[in-house]
Amino acid sequence: MSAPLLSVRDLRVDFDLGRDGLFGPRRILQAVAGVSFDLAAGETLGIVGESGCGKSTLARAILRLVPASGGSVNFDGTDLLALSAAKMREQRRHLQIIFQDPLASLDPRMTVREIIEEPLRALLPQIPKFERHDRVRAMMQRVGLLPQQINRYAHEFSGGQAQRIGIARALVVKPKLIVCDEPVSSLDVSIKSQIINLLQDLQQEMSLSLLFIAHDLASVRHISHRVLVLYLGRVMELADRDALYTNPRHPYTRALLAAAPDLDPQRARAQPMEPLEGEPPSPINPPSGCVFRTRCPFAIDRCATEVPRLREVGRSHVACHKAEEIFELCAKVAPE
Repeated sequence: MSAPLLSVRDLRVDFDLGRDGLFGPRRILQAVAGVSFDLAAGETLGIVGESGCGKSTLARAILRLVPASGGSVNFDGTDLLALSAAKMREQRRHLQIIFQDPLASLDPRMTVREIIEEPLRALLPQIPKFERHDRVRAMMQRVGLLPQQINRYAHEFSGGQAQRIGIARALVVKPKLIVCDEPVSSLDVSIKSQIINLLQDLQQEMSLSLLFIAHDLASVRHISHRVLVLYLGRVMELADRDALYTNPRHPYTRALLAAAPDLDPQRARAQPMEPLEGEPPSPINPPSGCVFRTRCPFAIDRCATEVPRLREVGRSHVACHKAEEIFELCAKVAPE
């Protein structure tokens, strides 16, 4: 088996919020608490969870857009967290990001040509001007933009068109890894499917690896090979897409799927799940033991004293002390 393109181990991100009052203790917000996973070349890993669970912070820490507090991020044989700023800049062309709000992520003072060309000028300055322009035109065509739009400004485009500009900007330097930070959350349903299909086509053509962050579980199911479920900065479950959606092992995963509408009535009847109630606790003062225990219907005394490790149960890796019982529950209600 070949080595993974991206290997993240025990990644942590803490934010110092200062003291609670003049003489109070320092408050530390634990945004990412020891996340580990691998990503193969050409693979898409979906990352899901409620708002504030650490999805975007995790992605930004991998790209070193926010400082990590610990752990390692090994990309194509290089530990990114150990690199100097200059060495990290050399890696930027291989690591790009597509943002959630396409219009907010595009400079309103720049034309489409300037927006897409900017990464080439910054990261590949040795490329001559005529070749940069050829790359910009070719990438515009590939993402579905018209040649006559090259001198227009971002505000002249719809949300879907603006996201195509953002995709072209990310891919023009021919990266190996793209972080998609909720790239379709602000788009209409029909446009969402177009953008997801475009990303899948580009992934195959350019042998891209994707980290796909989203709230929309249907979009994640469509594009991902595997799915990682985060809660309060910790991994609750990591599994193959089909295994996770048909037989989720962690109660938090089951609750997320219960909250998402399923248009297949047979599948909905086969997987009866209770939606999640209540709000996540504060990451400044997370619960002891399993951070999900305060909302978990399966919680036991052990959950309050011991952090569950991520272990293999069935076809999933689950951080739950009662994973086997939930496994049996899933087997009983699974369709034959």
